[in-house]
Amino acid sequence: MKRRDAFSVYWHTFTHSLYGMLDKPMWMMLLISLCLMSTVYAHRTVWDLPVAVIDQDHSTASRLLTRDLDATSKIKTVSYDSIPEAQRDLGLRKLFAVVIMPVDLEKKILAGEDLVIPVYGDATNRLANGQIQQDVVAAYQSLLSQYNTQLLLQNGFSSRQANVLLTPIVGQTLDLFNPGISFAAIIFPGLLVMLLQHSLLIASVRVNITLKNTPDGKASLPAFFGALSALVPIWLFLSIVLFVLWPWVLGYRQTASIPEILLLTFPFVLAVMGLGKFVTECLRSVEMIYLTLSFVTMPVFYLSGTIWPRQAQPGWVYGVSSMLPSTWATKAIAGVNQMGLKFSEVGSDIAVLLLLCVFYTGLGIALGMLRDSGRLRTLLHRKKPLKND
Repeated sequence: MKRRDAFSVYWHTFTHSLYGMLDKPMWMMLLISLCLMSTVYAHRTVWDLPVAVIDQDHSTASRLLTRDLDATSKIKTVSYDSIPEAQRDLGLRKLFAVVIMPVDLEKKILAGEDLVIPVYGDATNRLANGQIQQDVVAAYQSLLSQYNTQLLLQNGFSSRQANVLLTPIVGQTLDLFNPGISFAAIIFPGLLVMLLQHSLLIASVRVNITLKNTPDGKASLPAFFGALSALVPIWLFLSIVLFVLWPWVLGYRQTASIPEILLLTFPFVLAVMGLGKFVTECLRSVEMIYLTLSFVTMPVFYLSGTIWPRQAQPGWVYGVSSMLPSTWATKAIAGVNQMGLKFSEVGSDIAVLLLLCVFYTGLGIALGMLRDSGRLRTLLHRKKPLKND
């Protein structure tokens, strides 16, 4: 095929596929599902979680501690008279925790004795439980600081001396990764990458299957690249919406420019399309492919390191995670767009994405050639030679 003819076939297939996707923009379902999912995090954080307080001491210290708990943004204290009633409401999810002010709480604080304040939390809700735990500890430390300051002042210490004794080291926390207390800001980069990968994987597999169903049973190479190239502008547009526009609407931190986002997304798109080629050649059935992809979405999200650190994963799981484009894309995009890394500092991640693109594309083409020639079937069904008697 001449170069001009090859380009004509490529351009015709590219425009035809692109116009087809624009005419029936099913890929817009990704944006709709994202907007619907994001309404859960519309408030960006949790506050006023109902927490039962059972005051068995009825002292100044217990009232101060209850007041400090209620003053926190995450906790809304609710008074209870009995422990069984509070435990029942905790089981019914009317409460997120139960705090018990024990008898002689103030006396033990003044005497410097060991003190245990029972707190029963709903550990099945990790986000709420963790926030409440932090606020309970902070309120208790605030109460102790007040009592210790009074004791020091009564014994002749100045306010400055008391502050130095009680807080000799003042810690300062600088927010780097998605600063703020929003749970959505923590999981958003990995979640968006997973959504992009899953939708693009379905689209690329669909294109591969369509090309295989041509009258001659095999599309030309220009037509193959033309059809897949039509996916690139669509998913680059989606990357701008998901990684730039939508985080800006929700108020999350962004440090990457639009050109940097596009340069980070482009090798990721290529790697996913290569993976789509490999998956198509492995299964070659629309039903099997869609069924497989529906079961691998969430495992891929957990393997990416967004929820659980990859360094804490078993060795073989770490290896599987390294073979997924989403793992490296999450690391690169979150590093540049949330952590403030320079684009050059994620060059190794981009190189891995390009390597995965070449690896999966080459593997898929080789596997397709074997299956089309019948050699793979011969290898799989080859009978062992019979031994001579």
